[in-house]
Amino acid sequence: MQLKRDLRNRRFWRSLATNGFAALGFLSAVLSLFDLFSPNTLGKLNLPEILLLPAVALVYAIWQSWPYPVEQHYSSPDTKVKLVTGDLFDQDTNLVIGMSDFFDVETPHIIAENSVQGQFLSRVYRHDVPALNSDLTSALAGKTPVETAVVKPGKSTRYALGTVACIRRNRTHYFCVAYTAMDQNNNVSTTIGILWEALGKLWDEVRSRSNGEPVAAPVIGLGQSGMSTILPIQDAIRFLILSFMFASRQQRVCEELIIVIRPQDEKRIDMLEVQDFLQSLKKS
Repeated sequence: MQLKRDLRNRRFWRSLATNGFAALGFLSAVLSLFDLFSPNTLGKLNLPEILLLPAVALVYAIWQSWPYPVEQHYSSPDTKVKLVTGDLFDQDTNLVIGMSDFFDVETPHIIAENSVQGQFLSRVYRHDVPALNSDLTSALAGKTPVETAVVKPGKSTRYALGTVACIRRNRTHYFCVAYTAMDQNNNVSTTIGILWEALGKLWDEVRSRSNGEPVAAPVIGLGQSGMSTILPIQDAIRFLILSFMFASRQQRVCEELIIVIRPQDEKRIDMLEVQDFLQSLKKS
């Protein structure tokens, strides 16, 4: 269980001790000053200070050290990053959808049904492939293909990696970003360099199209792209956060990035480490 793992985490106990002793010292100093300026008042209250102060300090330390919710607000720029466990498509905000450079959508032989892209087709478009293809074609109308008439199953027009097709449907923006290259057998791959560049272009599109509204994204690169061996989930989360923060410091992207963790992946993530990482970006 996540709770048991957090309790075994040295980060938690180190933070608990630091915050606990800090709170205990602060409370002791306050009570000493109070007793100095108002002698005998505390004695009349008959408070068990010896037990009360550690108890209050412990409660404060737990509150400060517990990693939930995992989120951080930044004043410069005015933005927020938050991790939640749940379903990407249950988020009431704009969404990021990862795609290949062909923007294929058909399942199950080209796109996996359980992938984010496959769920996008089934849950948002109710398996209506022509409707999704039509919206993608409209969104890509201003984009120049890098290759056409490619012989392969599915679509035959390739776009540059990092191309973003922004679809607006039912008041939600879906930022479909091409961060994987698909070969003639519909196998996909990418690299850290491509992924970084694609995310940079994604944030540019979010900045210009979202009107500052929050955007939710899955952990990029965990599917069929082959990145999971190079970029494990903990590193992938940091990678996504760094990309967003670097872009935000150049120019504010949006008011909040929500990174959605699948429930089955939560046990693989050290939430305390992620919270420390978010806080370290605030200090830098």
